[in-house]
Formats: sequence, C-alpha cells, structure tokens
Amino acid sequence: MKMNPKNTKSTPLHITDGCSDRSTMNGKPVLYRDAQTVLNVSNEAFHEKLLCDGPIYNAGDACAYSCAFCYVGSMLRFQAPPVLRAYERQYGEALKFEGVVIRRRNAPELLRVQLLKSNGQRRYPKDDDTRVIYSSTTVDVAANMVLLRETAEMCNMILEHTGWQVRLLSKSNLLHKLVADGMIPERHHHRLIFGFSTGTIDDRVAMAFEKGTALVSKRIKSLHWLQDNGFRTYGMICPSLPQEDYDEFSREVCAAIRVEKCEHVWAEPINVRGDSFVRTLSALRGEKLYAEAERLAAVSGPGKSKAWENYSRETFLAHTRNIPDEKLRFLQYIDGASASWWDAQRKHGAILLGKKAKELGLTSSGRSACVDAKPIRTL
Repeated sequence: MKMNPKNTKSTPLHITDGCSDRSTMNGKPVLYRDAQTVLNVSNEAFHEKLLCDGPIYNAGDACAYSCAFCYVGSMLRFQAPPVLRAYERQYGEALKFEGVVIRRRNAPELLRVQLLKSNGQRRYPKDDDTRVIYSSTTVDVAANMVLLRETAEMCNMILEHTGWQVRLLSKSNLLHKLVADGMIPERHHHRLIFGFSTGTIDDRVAMAFEKGTALVSKRIKSLHWLQDNGFRTYGMICPSLPQEDYDEFSREVCAAIRVEKCEHVWAEPINVRGDSFVRTLSALRGEKLYAEAERLAAVSGPGKSKAWENYSRETFLAHTRNIPDEKLRFLQYIDGASASWWDAQRKHGAILLGKKAKELGLTSSGRSACVDAKPIRTL
C-alpha cells in the first residue's frame, strides 16, 4: 500500500518569545507551547467513554487536520489564545485556532520525565498494571510522517517503562506503518490497539468537512491491513450525520470496518460544542451536499431537541442490529427527559455522558476500557 505523506516542512526559525518555531505542517503554520506535561493519568471524561482507563497523552493542542465538527478549540480556550497572540505580536498576522498546528515543545522529553523518576526508575513499575492509555484527545497522532515518528517515540517510551496498553486513533492512512515499518518493536505489538475515524464511508461527504485528512477509503485499507495481519483494532463510527436510512448506513459502515475483527466499536452523533454545527453545515453546503446539510439542519438549533433525540436514537438502534452488545459503545449525552430511555439501553451498549448522567449515577466510571472483549489475536 503506497503512502504519500503530506507536506511536513519543519526547518525552524527561532523567535525571541519562544512561542513558535516558524514552520509549516500540512499547509498550516506550526506554533509551539511550552507545556509542563503531556501525560494525564486520570482523565475522567475519556475514562467514562471507556476509551482508556484514565491515562491519556497529548503531544499537541491544535491538529494538523481541519475538521469542521472539531470542538477542541473550545476545550482549550485557556491554553491556545496566548500562543496565537504571541504569534500575532511576532508576525503581525492574526490566526484562528483551526488555522494552525500547535505542538507541545519537547513532548517526548516531557513524557520521559513523567514516566521516570530522577534516578531513572519507573514511576509505574508494575508489569501487571495493564491500563489502557489513549491518544489523542486533541490532535491526530499520524497526520504526517513527522507526527507519526513522534508518536512512535512516545509509544515506545510508554511500552518500555509501563505495563500499559496503548490505544491510538487517527484519520490518517499512515497509522499501520508503526508496525508495518518496524517503528515499534514486535515484542510490544500485542499492547497496541488501532482505530480510525469513520463517521461516514463516503469519501465525498468526508472530504467536505474533514479537510486535509486521508480519504476514508484509504483509512479503511489501513485498518484492513492491520486486521489481516492479526493486530488489535477497534471501530470509531464518529461523528455520524443524520441519515435518510439509518439501517442501511449502519450495515454499510459496520461491514466496511469489519465489526467481527474489532474489539469494540464506538459510535456517536455530532457533538454540540462551539461552532461545530455552523461550520459543518457550511462545509456540506459548500460542497453542494444539500441533502446531507438539510438533514443536519433539521435536527440542530433552538427548538429541535426532539428531532435531535430521534436522530440519536435512530442511529443507536440501527447499530444495535449490527454490533453485538458487548462490543458497542455508543456515546450519548443525556438530559432529564431522555435519561430513563437511555438507561434501559445501557445493556445494549449505550455509554451515558454529561452532568445528568453523573447526577443519576449512570456513567461508566470504574469499568475497564478492555474488560468486555478479548483481543482478536496477540502476537
């Protein structure tokens, strides 16, 4: 499978305030933040989603890709603006969050400091501590070869100095090169779990709102290569748009990702955060995908909570007919009106999120990220 990495020019021009090494990546300016950490060992939000057992790591804050539905900028409202303002002072150009790549300076070294004590001993020494660590909650780990090599370096550190398993998610078709090209030693392969975002399997639809990413069809080829070679994989049908025929959509996407070869399958409608709806609608209309845009407009905005709830339920129910209960992990934010219905669906794979789920004790806190399914094969 031939892979063509994106533009990854990385020759730095150092500037005095230290906020940026001026370079470009995937056509976007690269800025750097002097972060204190990259590892968070107790991330409650992603533990509740069962994507990890608490630990996550992020080597950056703003992605090399540009997805219209991305809500990371609203999550990093305290970290990102100072970096953008520093760039504007230096170069006289105002940039938006979605128009830049923000990396954490010396990310691998920060991780090393967090994993090892000053005497070189492991902070997490138990080999039977097999928690799942997830990356990334903010950026794509394989958007180009520069980032893929950084991911390999950081994964190798985790695999050498802990007993943890590593779950990776990408919209790239480069992810499989971590094992195909020997970037991570074979002795660690059984502790890697690979996933690709496939909220749609229609390349044209994906290209409308996932700018710069690999074609979905190419991601699926990378996923199939991993599955055919016995590696652990999971599905990520996120985010998915409202559909004309939910059953047909679910059947097609589940067949494409080969559910029977996935340990688990996450699914989710589009998150309502920041300007994600406005940007996604604009992107769909800009590519003349009017039917998709109108279906999204019909369930979003003031006074459409019932339509939104129906969209979520139809998506979930369609997936229950194609994904076994023990594999499905459907992420759903609930309110008081919908809580009882969704509570009854937990046994079928619904993962309940949000303030109301916490108040009612309906979250998945305490569950293991890997307890429900066994690896397809360990190498």
